Amino acid sequence: MNFFLKKEILSLIILSIFFIPSSSNASKVEELKNQIENKNQSIGDLEKEIAEYQQTIDKVVEEKNTLSNDVYILNLSQKKLTSNITLTNNKIYATTLDLEKLSLDIGDKEKKIYNNSNALSESIRLMNEADSKSLVEIILSSEKISDFLGSFESLQRFQTGVRKNTAELISLKVNLEENKEEIEQKKRELLNYRFDLSDQKQAVEINKKEKDQLLSLTKNKESNYKKILEDKQKLMEEFEQEIKNLESQIKVEIDPNSYPDAEKGILAWPLDKVYITQYFGNTLFSKLNAQVYNGKGHPGVDLRASSWTKVKSAGAGIVKGVGDTDTTPPKCYSYGKWILIEHDNGLSTLYAHLSLIKVSAGQVVNTGDLIGYSGNTGYSTGPHLHFSVYATSGVQIEQFTKSINCKDKYIPIAPYNAYINPLNYLPKY
Repeated sequence: MNFFLKKEILSLIILSIFFIPSSSNASKVEELKNQIENKNQSIGDLEKEIAEYQQTIDKVVEEKNTLSNDVYILNLSQKKLTSNITLTNNKIYATTLDLEKLSLDIGDKEKKIYNNSNALSESIRLMNEADSKSLVEIILSSEKISDFLGSFESLQRFQTGVRKNTAELISLKVNLEENKEEIEQKKRELLNYRFDLSDQKQAVEINKKEKDQLLSLTKNKESNYKKILEDKQKLMEEFEQEIKNLESQIKVEIDPNSYPDAEKGILAWPLDKVYITQYFGNTLFSKLNAQVYNGKGHPGVDLRASSWTKVKSAGAGIVKGVGDTDTTPPKCYSYGKWILIEHDNGLSTLYAHLSLIKVSAGQVVNTGDLIGYSGNTGYSTGPHLHFSVYATSGVQIEQFTKSINCKDKYIPIAPYNAYINPLNYLPKY
């Protein structure tokens, strides 16, 4: 074959260097973009709707406890959960579309790399062939000088294309690797959304049971509701007296060097949005309810959190224990569903009144890991998260074998000198 290809053939090879995705692929990508845009619009609308539900719930929670308020909150929570399920399904669908689009992008880049590699191989072959012939041979092999000049000009353009081709191959390879990393991230998001969906469906069922139980106990009468609150308060006071007696027997010397000095940011907030409803120590509420807190003040901080708000670990560590004091009647009005995490810096953290626990004893967790959802279990006058910090050397999980109302329940206890103000270690509020 004559070394100098016709100008038209060389032009085709040069064009092959810059492979353009097929029109059908481009059309499919455009269609996916439109679908993703529409789905993102729906996601934005749902997020606004959920935020409005949350604002209303927060407002009602701050009002006086009444039966109608509690029922209203439960109804709003159900609507919010239902919207959350729709939102999560939309996110799953949108992420699936993203994955499909990324797969098309990856396919196009791989095809382009393949074509560019072939073009590069052809360029090397042609240049090797050119190197093997003298200029005289090349001219003599051409029928006309104009053929030689045209082919030479095409070859120059071709060599310029080869240089661009090589640079593009490097860029495509980098883009391809980025696409593959992005697709792995999308897969992780998809998995997390599916876990969330499972939790939200469970939340709807629990929310319904709470509402049915409330209406069954009160028979929809405010007077019955008030009587239940009074009985609950009395049982809580009895339990607190048991705790006081037990903790007074614990004599533990806490070495101040066994845990870190006060420093902001050693622990992370367990909620994404922080609003403190009661501080640590001798707060006004604890003074007004001295019989509940044994005159020792509030042993942690209370954070506003409507039911089914995600609760995250305040630090890396090991789940020392989990429990549920609401499992059998009469209710043990204390922490409800709780989690105790032991950190490697001499501190331990407690998360109480949860609606659902997502970890188990012995599990290793990292800072920010989902460990459960806030709720209204145990002694709680409304949905919130109770968060305590202890010196690890002073806290232990104790079974109440001689308790009146909490017999055989497991609960974290500690002498008062083991309790630490959480704000000493949390980021600035």
